[in-house]
Amino acid sequence: MTTAFFIHIIGNSKTSLWGMDGRTRLERMLGTIKTVAVVKEVSQLTETDPVLLLRADYLFDSRVISALMALHEPAVLVAPLDETPVAILIDGKNAAAMCEVLNEKRPAPDDLPVRTLKDLPIQVQQNLKKKDPPYVLPIRRCNQAELESELFAASYKGVTDLVTKWLWPWPAFMVTRLCVRLGLKPNHVTLLSLVLAVLAGVAFWYGAFGIGLIMAWLMTFLDTVDGKLARVTLTSSKLGDVLDHGLDIIHPPLWYLAWGVGLMATATPVADLELLVWLMFIGYVGGRLCEGAFQFWLASFDIFIWRKVDSFHRLITARRNPNLILLTAGWMADRPDIGFILVVLWHLLSTLFLAYRLFAAWQSRSQDGVLHSWMENIDPVRDRQQLAVRIFTRLPFPQRYVNPAADNE
Repeated sequence: MTTAFFIHIIGNSKTSLWGMDGRTRLERMLGTIKTVAVVKEVSQLTETDPVLLLRADYLFDSRVISALMALHEPAVLVAPLDETPVAILIDGKNAAAMCEVLNEKRPAPDDLPVRTLKDLPIQVQQNLKKKDPPYVLPIRRCNQAELESELFAASYKGVTDLVTKWLWPWPAFMVTRLCVRLGLKPNHVTLLSLVLAVLAGVAFWYGAFGIGLIMAWLMTFLDTVDGKLARVTLTSSKLGDVLDHGLDIIHPPLWYLAWGVGLMATATPVADLELLVWLMFIGYVGGRLCEGAFQFWLASFDIFIWRKVDSFHRLITARRNPNLILLTAGWMADRPDIGFILVVLWHLLSTLFLAYRLFAAWQSRSQDGVLHSWMENIDPVRDRQQLAVRIFTRLPFPQRYVNPAADNE
């Protein structure tokens, strides 16, 4: 693919974040954009080549870099706290002079338009189902821990199930940090998740529900860790993505089937197991089809960020973690059969709701022509009084953690 944009990285940070210095982080981030080329020397450029100069001693939100490249006109981006120039969009002819501006931390020339984060069009993060405030933050030793926490929090989906959203963050942060220290890759964690998923299914099949639940919960936890590890270390891969998402889609209904089979050897077998299993599969596949139909035919975003009610539904929709809660409650009450029946019923109810929402979306699009996510028009700070905004978005990085004057790298 033809290179459409050039990037030149200036300097570096002595402080590492999640095992990477600032230059390495930028290079990995930019390496995923096929139309971008990182140049070591601006002398390699022609006079008309568009180039974005970035300071490596600052932590950049990838959305900020994309928004800067979309400007298509010279501009300087200043840091939010002290208005220090941190990025300059310029042509190859003037790139060398602007490198000196960033190297020497001088004010930008008066003839260059100054941009702040508020001036950049930052869109909804559709892949993470959220709209968080963008950031450009100085990388200093004094705020290393806070920046690592910020990167980890930024790697989380805004709209997800209640277990992933509220139970896993702290332990997942600690285990992700351990994986970085041990040099483990996301695919290592994913493969361990796969082993646990298989072992949990085998345990369910033979009626060892307690052991199976322990392995199932460990698997769901590691499923959170591998994604966060990939994002904070910028080490996502096509193989890892296929393994992770493929495992997420395939194993849940097989677990429920195995649970139903395991019940037949207990004191509480279920009647009409075959019918219940078919209903479970209908509910599971039907829900996935509703989600896919919405995004394929009606909108470019996920159904769970269409309206606020859809985002709240995602907290408890019939996905693996909410269903594991039902199975665990049934096992703890010594009624694993009731847990299984609840999972079947919840699949059907959740899918019926998704079908209703799909129909409502089709009607809305027929009238308005296009669908919009509720997140598009909200401000995470200004609209903080709204419950959905408080739950599904985050405030900007706390300014008290960042001290621009503390240049003690």
